[in-house]
Amino acid sequence: MAGEGDLKLLELLVSPFVVRVRMALHMKGVSYEYIEQDVIDKGELLLRYNLVHKKVPVLVHNGVPLCESHIIVQYIDEVWPGSEGSSILPLDPYERATVAPRPPTSTIRCVHFFTLFSSSSELRSDLRVPESWFLSLPLQLFPAWLGILKATTQQGRVEKVKETLAVVEQLEVALAQCSNGKPFFAGDSVGFLDLVVGCNLLWFEALHRLFCVMFLVAGKTPLLATWAERFGGTEAAREVVPDADRAVEFAKKLMASLGSAPVAN
Repeated sequence: MAGEGDLKLLELLVSPFVVRVRMALHMKGVSYEYIEQDVIDKGELLLRYNLVHKKVPVLVHNGVPLCESHIIVQYIDEVWPGSEGSSILPLDPYERATVAPRPPTSTIRCVHFFTLFSSSSELRSDLRVPESWFLSLPLQLFPAWLGILKATTQQGRVEKVKETLAVVEQLEVALAQCSNGKPFFAGDSVGFLDLVVGCNLLWFEALHRLFCVMFLVAGKTPLLATWAERFGGTEAAREVVPDADRAVEFAKKLMASLGSAPVAN
């Protein structure tokens, strides 16, 4: 992989937002130094480079920090354009401006644990999907499945599962509109919206192992189920996404620290 100057990534391996950034770096063939962070007991490096929000990921390029995963991905796409066909955001200036991330300020006040391993709530829409509708889907997905882990009662957990499934069903419709029958949200190859949604798949599998709940079922969301299998089979996903057991291990620690309802037998 080709590096450009001194490049470090402060991260938590199982963070979906870190997965998003690491996949973007891999897609561009960029080498970097991986520095794992304790997101609960904030370390010196994290406090130095992201003093305000104290969140990962943080990309440090030649000593200059860049925060917020959606901004980092856009930066990576522009600084390391790569070969033809490797653009993460659309090449057309108008479409690129439309898809470019501009998270609403209200999303900064997301769920409490968001401050532990997210770099912000996310994102814009694809041009072919009504912005006011699609914009809300990635914003809803993370807090919904995180709520499954945070639930203090079994009934509360059931409600969060239903909430997550409802978002997934809407993503099925979004995929149909965005892809126009092509393999990915972005068309023929993985693009920005694929990374936005795909970084959550690790946790779908972890939640399945913990609670025996399936979020992607071919009978209910056939397009999304096929897309997820295709996304997981990409070289970037195979190389970057950690095994779901790592997420399960982290989830158990989180639930214990929050006093969440135990896993039902």
